[in-house]
Amino acid sequence: MVNKAVPDNKSRDSDYVFLSFIMNYLPIGLVGLLLAVIFSAAMSSTSGELNALATTTTIDFYKRLNKKEHSEQHYLIASKVLTAVWGVLAIMFAFFAAFSENLIELVNILGSIFYGTILGIFLIAFFLKRIKGKATFIGAILAQLFVIILHFFGQKIGTLIMGHEVQEIAYLWYNVIGCGLVVLFALIINPFDKKSIKL
Repeated sequence: MVNKAVPDNKSRDSDYVFLSFIMNYLPIGLVGLLLAVIFSAAMSSTSGELNALATTTTIDFYKRLNKKEHSEQHYLIASKVLTAVWGVLAIMFAFFAAFSENLIELVNILGSIFYGTILGIFLIAFFLKRIKGKATFIGAILAQLFVIILHFFGQKIGTLIMGHEVQEIAYLWYNVIGCGLVVLFALIINPFDKKSIKL
C-alpha cells in the first residue's frame, strides 16, 4: 500500500514488522496503551537527554569560559537557552535521519564514530594514569578527526593511495580505531606535556 501511494518510497518490509504485529495481533485496547507507552518513553528519554546536555554545557563550558561570577538566575536562563539550542540540533538530526534508509543503522554509524574516542579516554583514565590530561585531550581530538575523515573520505583516500578501488571500512571498526588512536596519540604526546592542565 505504501509503495502504491508513494512510488519513490525506499523503505523495506522489515521496517513494518513491528507495526504489522501491533495492528494485526494485539487487541484494540492494548494498541492504544502500547502507543501511549512508546510516546511516554520517547518523551522521557528526550527530556532527560536535553536536560543533561544543557546542564553539562552550562557547567563544563559556559561557566568555565565565562570567568565572571553570575547569579544562579543567570545560569538558569543560560541552561534554558542551551536546552532550546540542543533541541533545535536534535530536530535537525531528525530531519537528516528521515533521508536514511534504516534509522537503527544510522544511529549505530553515528555512535560508532564517537564511541571509540570516548572509550579510549576512559581506558586511559582507568589503566594509564601516568598520561596527563592535556595529552589525553589532544589525543582524543586528533583521533576523533581521523575517524571522521576516515568515515567520509576513507575509501577515496585508500583508492588514491593504493591505485585501485578499496573496500569501505565497516562502521563498527570505527570503535576499535578511535579507541586505539586515542591511546596511541596520548602516549606519543605525553612525554612532551610538561604539566597537566585542568580540563
